[in-house]
Amino acid sequence: MPLTTRRRALSTLGAALAGAVALPAGQALAAERTPPVRPLWRAHAHNDYEHPRPLLDALDHRFGSVEADVFLVDGQLLVAHDAVDLDPARTLESLYLAPLAARVRAHHGSVYRGARTPLQLLIDLKTEGASTYLELDRQLSRYRQLFTTYTHGRVRRGPVTAVVSGDRAARTPLAAQTVRRAFYDGRLTDLGSTEASFAALISDNWTSHFTWQGVGSFPDAERLKLRTIVGAAHERGQRVRFWATPDVPGPARDALWGELLAAGVDHLNTDDLAGLEAFLDAHGTD
Repeated sequence: MPLTTRRRALSTLGAALAGAVALPAGQALAAERTPPVRPLWRAHAHNDYEHPRPLLDALDHRFGSVEADVFLVDGQLLVAHDAVDLDPARTLESLYLAPLAARVRAHHGSVYRGARTPLQLLIDLKTEGASTYLELDRQLSRYRQLFTTYTHGRVRRGPVTAVVSGDRAARTPLAAQTVRRAFYDGRLTDLGSTEASFAALISDNWTSHFTWQGVGSFPDAERLKLRTIVGAAHERGQRVRFWATPDVPGPARDALWGELLAAGVDHLNTDDLAGLEAFLDAHGTD
């Protein structure tokens, strides 16, 4: 074999090995023998990046959805809740994209070993939506095998489904794409006028549409309204989430979570990973 060809082959092999997740033989065998966990697809980690181990803590609690707020700064997507907390080391790629890719390789094509349902990665754009989304699209393209993809009217499911929320200006470049690796987070005003192939998720502020905070009985009119919303979204194949629901441990939160479950709401919002995990386990639901 010519020297240049040999070097090229060795370089290709080295790159492949560098991208693989290498485990000692004993650990790899133990991982294969460990029973798969039961993911909690309805559990959504709000402001996931504020936990000690972003993404990893949510996955340890079996969450099916995680949320990251991003700012576009000098061509980088930095993860933080507020601009004053920005840290150049905390990028979307380092905290979420690269770890998810490594986990999917280790689990032979899924975030949770043996599971076919994609993990939802909700990306909240905190800077101007169009420019921030274009950079996000470039970064998602580098991990194209990881994500659910929309291609010329058809959706191909991947291990992770990226959903873009936050600044509404992202809608225009998203809608213009015939090939994309992200979907739109619609609002209740989008219900009935968007398709799941574009707006896979419908999210809104609970307090903007409901008065009940889990204390006393859920008003019949509000229960009917909630179930009507969920039914309309599900008819189009869209998932439903509310933010700004009570998140202080106690009877009020449990009562409201119970009504959300009963109505078929797809994602329950929380900062309390262990609390929602325990609640969903107690109710025997994912």
